[in-house]
Amino acid sequence: MDAVCVYCGSSDGADPAFAVITERLGDALVAAGLTLVYGGARNGLMGRLADRVLAQNGDVIGVIPHALVAWEQAHPGLTELHQVDTMHARKQGMMARADGFIALPGGIGTLEEIFEMISWAQLGVHAKPCGFISVGGYYDALIEFLDHSVAQGLMRRQTREMILIESDPEVLLARMARYRSPVTHRWIDSAQT
Repeated sequence: MDAVCVYCGSSDGADPAFAVITERLGDALVAAGLTLVYGGARNGLMGRLADRVLAQNGDVIGVIPHALVAWEQAHPGLTELHQVDTMHARKQGMMARADGFIALPGGIGTLEEIFEMISWAQLGVHAKPCGFISVGGYYDALIEFLDHSVAQGLMRRQTREMILIESDPEVLLARMARYRSPVTHRWIDSAQT
């Protein structure tokens, strides 16, 4: 892995542990020599993560739609900031620049983005690891739901096992570095055939 995409809140959230784990992930990325790819904002956990990596001379690539530059407050000090036209272009741009994906605590946008990457992984669109950092029990109910979905026969166990979940950023990054996708098929884009 050379670069990791991190999805997280554009606010700090209610639990101070969210900021602490975000900064720990920033430290772990720099220690591992990994570039941070993220949504390009300077506020909330997003900004905190970027600032932590930049403060240690790490590389940070942001991808943000023009429409969100003012609303999400685009970070002015990144190594690279790519402004794009749509949310789809943002997600595609982050996916193309990253070798793995992590969700820190965040809201509906964070969940939508990480689950799209998980969905693409199960389809064979990419073979990159996807994980969650759960702190203070933030993702416990979600993890319980994923296991429930398997028990109900609506998610394959193989798909559930693709989703890496840790509370320690260093442990998650180590697991991601060793990850090998269990998906043997690859997505074929009909527009390219």
